[in-house]
Amino acid sequence: MILRFIAFIGLTLFSILQLMAQETRLLRQPSLGVRTIAFTYGSDIWLSDLNGDKVTRITATPAVESNPVISPDGSLVAFTSNREGNSAVYVVSIGGGTPKRLTWHPAGATVVAWSPDGTEIIYASGRDYAPKPSQRLWKISKDGGNAQLVTSLRGVSASYSPDGSSIVVDVVSRWESEFRGYRGGQNTPLVVLNLQNESEVFIPNEHTIDIQPVWLDDKIYFLSDRQGGVANIWSFQVGDGALHQLTTFDGADVKWLAGRGEQLIFEREGRLHLFHLPSEKVTTLNIHVSGDFPWSEEQWEDVTDDVQFVSLSAKGKRVLMEARGDIFTIPTEYGDIRNITMSPLAADRKPIWSPSGDQIAWFSDEGHANYRLKRSTQDGIKTMADISLGESKYIWEPQWSPDEKYIAFVDDDLRIRLVDMEKGSIRTIGLGGLNIERGSMGLSWSPDSRWLAYSKSGSNNFQQIMVWSADSDSTVALTNEFANAFSATWDLDGKHLYFLGSTDVALGSGWTNTSAMNAEPEYAAYVVNLNASDPSPFELRSDEEKVSDETDKKEADDTEKKKESAGKKEEKLRVEINFVNIDRRIIPLPIPARDYAFVVSGPSGAVFIGERIPNERGMTIHKFTLKERESKEFADKVSRMEVSSDHEKILIQTQGKWNLSDTKGEKATLKPIAVKLDLKLNRSAEWKQMFEEAWRYEKDFFYDPGLHGRNWDEVYQRYAPLIPFVQHRADLNYIFDQMNGELSVGHSFVFGGDFPKVGESKVGLLGADLESASGGWMIKRIYTTENWNPELTSPLDQPGLKVQEGNFIVGVNGRPLSGTENLYERLDGTLDKQTTLHINEKPSFEGSWTIIVKPIGSEVNLR
Repeated sequence: MILRFIAFIGLTLFSILQLMAQETRLLRQPSLGVRTIAFTYGSDIWLSDLNGDKVTRITATPAVESNPVISPDGSLVAFTSNREGNSAVYVVSIGGGTPKRLTWHPAGATVVAWSPDGTEIIYASGRDYAPKPSQRLWKISKDGGNAQLVTSLRGVSASYSPDGSSIVVDVVSRWESEFRGYRGGQNTPLVVLNLQNESEVFIPNEHTIDIQPVWLDDKIYFLSDRQGGVANIWSFQVGDGALHQLTTFDGADVKWLAGRGEQLIFEREGRLHLFHLPSEKVTTLNIHVSGDFPWSEEQWEDVTDDVQFVSLSAKGKRVLMEARGDIFTIPTEYGDIRNITMSPLAADRKPIWSPSGDQIAWFSDEGHANYRLKRSTQDGIKTMADISLGESKYIWEPQWSPDEKYIAFVDDDLRIRLVDMEKGSIRTIGLGGLNIERGSMGLSWSPDSRWLAYSKSGSNNFQQIMVWSADSDSTVALTNEFANAFSATWDLDGKHLYFLGSTDVALGSGWTNTSAMNAEPEYAAYVVNLNASDPSPFELRSDEEKVSDETDKKEADDTEKKKESAGKKEEKLRVEINFVNIDRRIIPLPIPARDYAFVVSGPSGAVFIGERIPNERGMTIHKFTLKERESKEFADKVSRMEVSSDHEKILIQTQGKWNLSDTKGEKATLKPIAVKLDLKLNRSAEWKQMFEEAWRYEKDFFYDPGLHGRNWDEVYQRYAPLIPFVQHRADLNYIFDQMNGELSVGHSFVFGGDFPKVGESKVGLLGADLESASGGWMIKRIYTTENWNPELTSPLDQPGLKVQEGNFIVGVNGRPLSGTENLYERLDGTLDKQTTLHINEKPSFEGSWTIIVKPIGSEVNLR
């Protein structure tokens, strides 16, 4: 492990030195000024001269700062930033300084353009659109104040004509902006709108992707994939409608377009390029960016909340946890937490403890190849095996057999694979049903390691309990297709197997539910007598008085049986199954059918059953014993649990905290475990590993083996060189999105991730349409409350409030408000807080009255 870590450090230093000596890529969203270029890198705003030299930094925050647009006179840069929570419009001097925030509405705003005279900034926002928050174009003074609609058209990007009388608009925000070759209904023509008479001209479009309009003189330049499915620069002659293709790139798309005078600037393959219009010559800029990005530097972080997988040691002394691609062992009482892999360039996953407790195993993609099975001593110091998984690309549900000879798991092709730990060989012993069952087939070894139970979907999507025999290498269905059966587990006595099943799950099964009513299925718990000669565990009982000699004889027989039983315990347990008429030996447990999720074996003769509780976080765990023939609540609010291999300890996570308990009591006796996983987090290494794995995922898991005709190795070569330049999680998502878009498939999204922390928006809304009119803020419309829906409460529509449509808001919390002030700036800090509004029938603070409201964070559902 130490040598691997040292090798990583050396590789990191080498990479840094390489980056310092070459051009910077992943430069995005360029804008042309009079003598300056603005662009984004690492989610900050940067400037250079027109040759790409003299690079300076305008912003330096962990926020996502984007869409820089230089003003017509070249003195200001408008941009978008989420530094205070929601995306807002900011403006800053071209020479730097403190940016000024211009918009405050929590719906967000994205900078689009400047007005030709340089007095106003155009931005896109869905602040008042219904029924969905589709974006429209708004304008606001560069000095701040109130925003006004530019047009009632929807719009996400736009460019004014030189005289400001018309505007060209891209009206639709596409769900998947990187979907290459998309030809669906979201592809609409660019609209040339006359702002005086609202007449429209459509730039010809055959359902192609036409975006990023730029109006210079009498031509509109835009990006289109209408020729060969690759986005290139095209022009549209405003007078006669002539179309002309200016660039003819193959492979990678042109990603961004801006212009000024006789030049266009665009982004392609992470570089910025100038296009000289008279000569149609392309000049690639070699720009070197150097800066400090503290949010991407290596640093210690608490990754406790990132735990993905846990395994409890044989006797409950330690816990294995997978977090952030590393494997930790945590003592349940004494000792220190250890990171046993320390692998920033690899993802180490699914750790499991050997049944005897002296070894651990996990799966690693070290070297960015497919996952391999690794086995080591329990402290991780000595590697004992490194086993190829053959054709298997990923793993779910690894289970170590009690005799420690095998590890079984489910792979990406739903094969149940068996690894021989001594020989290092691997083979397939079964096959699942539906792909969505990966991770939920419930592999379970019998106590003697001779049988493996699991669930598998049949032709009607109902799962059956299957049992594989190691002796005969054959599989038998324990249940039929008339019920949905899953979550099989073995009793330690070797005589019983438990599972869950439902006979009313049909309406909710499959991919969709087309029934008129939302059916909530119930599940019952069952036990199977594995031997035909064994009596039912719930045979009828009756208390009767016995004569003395019979009582004496019974006591003697009981004593003899106990001796025989003790002798048998010293023998090795052997599980025997008689499959003849075994379906007649499936017996429901005498407990109510409920929304059960799983059943796990506990001590001999006992099982734990997890129940989902409506409107509760976590499950309730019930403990059922054959002897008592009843279940009792063992623990509640449980999000995860794991039983030790000796079945005497149970790990329980409840309300975010980890605890250990004995399994033998009627109720859990929770003993807290101190879990704090500190990791020296290297995001650059993580991002490289994530890219490699994402590329493999698409190759290995996409439904079409032909990947919609894409050469996936070429895709790798296109995007892998950009990874060393990632300085922010937004950069990585951008690369992921483009790579994902190469597959040309819908409903394939990229979002989320570990973004640096930024401020939080606290702007409250009033559930009304508000308009700056007559020198004040008029209430045009109040959206009504749906009293039966607590999520749809309108602040101004409450009983007894003296306010109505047509009134003016003339003050907030004791301070007068004029119609030239930004009302939403004044509502900053009012979210979910009692707020005093001053109301009047006229736009005057004098004579006003007050009401108290509690502003909300979004009006979308009210609208």
